Amino acid sequence: MGRFLKQGRVVIVTQGRYAGRKAVIVKNFDDGTDARPYGHAVVAGVDKYPLKITKSMSKKKVAKRSKVKPFVKVVNYNHLMPTRYNINDATLKSVGPDSIEKGRRNATRKTVKKALEDRYNAGKHKWFFTKLR
Repeated sequence: MGRFLKQGRVVIVTQGRYAGRKAVIVKNFDDGTDARPYGHAVVAGVDKYPLKITKSMSKKKVAKRSKVKPFVKVVNYNHLMPTRYNINDATLKSVGPDSIEKGRRNATRKTVKKALEDRYNAGKHKWFFTKLR
């Protein structure tokens, strides 16, 4: 059977704090590592989705409602549900397992936030930026 949990695959996190949130696999480890001897992936996802926008809203209000709150996390394959969608973004690919360490976590989150907001404002991947329910 082929491997389908590859880089760029959109997944839904099924367990934990971010359960029900959509995320993109940034780096996958099918065979695990010494620290984590099970299949896992580094994912970057949307913690807080952008709000609905209407025509009558001012530019300031639109800018405020278009913000995305991201998360970056290492997740076990058992807690991920793959979807049919893929997102290929060079900025997201730069995030790796070393960029989740304590000192770099905030900087990583900021780069992911910029990448996701640019995608949202460009109108790409509308399904990715909507809540499941």
